[in-house]
Amino acid sequence: MNIKQNLLGGITAAVIALPLGLAFGVASGLGATAGIYGAIILGFFASLFGGTPSQISGPTGPMTVVIAAAVISLNGDIGLIVSTILLAGIFQILFGISRVGKFVQFIPYPVISGFMSGIGIIIIILQINPYLGLSSDASIVHILISLPSNILDANPSASIIATATMLIMFFTPSKISKVIPNPLIALVIITPISVYFNLDIDTIGEIPAVLPSFIMPTIDLQHYTTVISLAFTLAVLGMIDTLLTSIVADSITGTKHKPNKELIGQGIGNALCALTGSLPGAGATMRTVINIKSGGTHKISGITHSLILLGIVVFLAPLASQIPLAILAGILIKVGVDILDYRFLSILKDSPKNDLSVMLVVFFITIFIDLITAVGVGIVLASLLIVYRITKEAKITLVDTHHDDIEAQYNLAEKKVRVIKINGAFFFGSSTAFERETNSILDTKVVIIDILDVPFMDITAIFTLKDLILRLQPDNIKVIIVAKEKDKTLLLRLNKTRIFDKVTFYEDMPKALSAI
Repeated sequence: MNIKQNLLGGITAAVIALPLGLAFGVASGLGATAGIYGAIILGFFASLFGGTPSQISGPTGPMTVVIAAAVISLNGDIGLIVSTILLAGIFQILFGISRVGKFVQFIPYPVISGFMSGIGIIIIILQINPYLGLSSDASIVHILISLPSNILDANPSASIIATATMLIMFFTPSKISKVIPNPLIALVIITPISVYFNLDIDTIGEIPAVLPSFIMPTIDLQHYTTVISLAFTLAVLGMIDTLLTSIVADSITGTKHKPNKELIGQGIGNALCALTGSLPGAGATMRTVINIKSGGTHKISGITHSLILLGIVVFLAPLASQIPLAILAGILIKVGVDILDYRFLSILKDSPKNDLSVMLVVFFITIFIDLITAVGVGIVLASLLIVYRITKEAKITLVDTHHDDIEAQYNLAEKKVRVIKINGAFFFGSSTAFERETNSILDTKVVIIDILDVPFMDITAIFTLKDLILRLQPDNIKVIIVAKEKDKTLLLRLNKTRIFDKVTFYEDMPKALSAI
């Protein structure tokens, strides 16, 4: 471990985290102070207890969007907001203890793509009013509807400041931005200009140069469903955001993170953020990547990042209070643009229709309805489409007794033997097709069910087999099942009603046919 490089990585990450923490704090409705202390507290404790050594944690776009919604939903009641964030932290700790983290890798990419692009668009839309020099609005629909009238009421000075910030954010040469991050350049250049010309625009306002005080969470039965729902949303989004960033960190460093330990660290950090009224967060991709590129590969870099931020707040708070909100709007618009998933957007026209439909559904639900609903609907929709594709590929055929080679060799028609062959997954999706084929069995003495080419069976398929056997028993039709040993063992283990007692099992088709 190179201590010097890790200290440098932490300092660099802090420089980037400062303007973003202020911006996210203002955008959340909790204030700039909450944003910067969220970066300090979460960044410190997530690094200390987490499972991704190179990760830098702090306020992020998705978490900020949810907190902004919580501020509106809970009428700005700080006690209830604290309860929401605290419960989210507890949920994350429980996710880690119950080892839920490993399942994030199974979320389909179109769901992640639609979700991240939707978050990016939300952040951009939420900054429209601050860009115009108007008060913030948490309703996406209301912002879009009122846009024409808001443009007429815009503060030109604020729009000029925001535009200048965006020009710096988008067009600063990479050689310069690698040395001095774009957000910091914007703050250092644009803020003095605003102060010098005494522009009539809103600023961050006073930032107390003291440690945050303890805030007692409020328990209110009237709002408990809202609190639990928002807390669960925060916990899940934080988990997804963090572990995706951990995967990015692994790909750069060649290491392997500990997802469940990381969730526990994030949960501890967010719970402590709650008790100080600070903005919760997650693993931050951009800050993590820059930390790694600057030499940060150990938790020392994340801890250093937090301590540097704390020093800035204590000693430079009066200067930060004069930062115009329009600058933060310009910074966040660039953040929103960066969050958009260009990897998927670049192949939008050529992507499979199923994946495209999932991505678009998640995208629009994320923007116009609810974040957690978007992820839930996306996962369900993607799962149903996968089931549909697997079902289509599964083949359940009734062997043709007049044309098949089996008939020519074993004279099945004369012996009144029918063979049902299943290729592919035999589960709830394909069981209907199985029933449809078996309904055509007529004038038969023996039915052979060949499941040798079945990779897996679920309980629906097993019950479907039992129903067929029960349906054939009154006609004294003999049932033979050709199955691998593991499938035979499974069927016999579930033979509580003794339905398979009269079934003959074979491990290959020639033996089954020869025994007829």
